[in-house]
Amino acid sequence: MRDLVWDGYRNARDLGGLPTSLSATGATRFGRVARGPRRELLTETGWRDARGWGLAAVVDLRCAHEVGVRDGDPVVAPETLDAVPVVNAPTEDQDDPEFREICFPILDSPEYWRHNWRILPHLVLATLTAIADAPHGLLVHCSAGRDRTGMISALLLSNAGVAPAVVAADYAESVRAMAGVTAHAQHDRQAAWGTEEVDSWIATTAPIVEDVAADVDAAFATIGADADLRSRLRDRLTAR
Repeated sequence: MRDLVWDGYRNARDLGGLPTSLSATGATRFGRVARGPRRELLTETGWRDARGWGLAAVVDLRCAHEVGVRDGDPVVAPETLDAVPVVNAPTEDQDDPEFREICFPILDSPEYWRHNWRILPHLVLATLTAIADAPHGLLVHCSAGRDRTGMISALLLSNAGVAPAVVAADYAESVRAMAGVTAHAQHDRQAAWGTEEVDSWIATTAPIVEDVAADVDAAFATIGADADLRSRLRDRLTAR
């Protein structure tokens, strides 16, 4: 039920259906937030599928220079695209010298997440605020839907009371979904990976994701998110 079948769009999942004691249903709620890769991969049918799920808005985590149609992307009518509002809320400033030095070598690893919100807390705070302000039926995406989207999803799920091991399993799903896929990004070493590389990577990185999720209070403190913002983000995934 969590996997979303939107035409042309792999690695799309609803953040609902994950166990938490903070929801009356015992699980995060469906139809509130979805995660995925670059929206330009959606076909005309895929956009209809997404609207059928309840898509009402998009928060795009990419830098401005990454946004737009590329060769090979499906042709979609302008009125289809205009029907869903998009907020660009990048988590990265790729011109920041410290970010470039520390994060560029590890951008496909959750190892960079803590550095991202330490170096650029105002950007991550703006991203989380955009998510809190958006309507239900929100798609959050980056390029692959794995790294930046994985980082934000980990913060949202951990803040909603989802256990660290479950947060790490959600990250691992995206690694598996995007391995061997080249359409989402121009440079991604994981696009050439097979099962052995993926299994080895998950074994190495899952503990990193679990540590981040277990220390979510420290993450939000570094980002500068106050109690009200955290409550609004939590309610998005748990409240009636």
